[in-house]
Amino acid sequence: MDDVQRCWWGGGDRPNPRMQAYHDTEWGIPVTDDTELFERLTLEAFQAGLSWQTILNKRDAFRTAFRGFDPAVVASFDGADRNRLLADAGIVRNRAKIDATIGNARAFLAVVGELGSFDAYLGSIVPWPPARLPATATMADIPATTPVSDVLSNDLRRRGFRFVGSTVVYAFMQSVGLVDDHLPGCFRYRG
Repeated sequence: MDDVQRCWWGGGDRPNPRMQAYHDTEWGIPVTDDTELFERLTLEAFQAGLSWQTILNKRDAFRTAFRGFDPAVVASFDGADRNRLLADAGIVRNRAKIDATIGNARAFLAVVGELGSFDAYLGSIVPWPPARLPATATMADIPATTPVSDVLSNDLRRRGFRFVGSTVVYAFMQSVGLVDDHLPGCFRYRG
């Protein structure tokens, strides 16, 4: 697939293999599995202030450190787990983001308890089918936030989630296929 066109960040003259694989097989593809949704929300929160490439390079270490992103397991983390995470050089060792992830796991489970799944929760806020870019779109047309990401961000915060500002939430929405921001010309574009 080296001869196909991709969005600017998933290809280029010297593509990063992880970024290219993520673009080709994950980004913008609908996700319904709660564990995967929790992973993507967590990784987007950790990405705040950093590059996505940094997070992808550490993704395997994140999965190990956060025990496969099982929200029930992460929700049970205690002080010893927090210290273990803060000492783990394989992940981003940001105390506020680590604490937020543990708290977010608890809030995530509360949402699942209320609505049956996190996917059902997302479906109650985000319209389906996913919004797509028009055939004339350019990189400049991809927003950082939308009114829907604002609503979702506000509701997540109301439910006790942290590191879920509208920009983080919009990146999460892109990641899990709640919007489709592949650009015209990209082999993944569906106009």
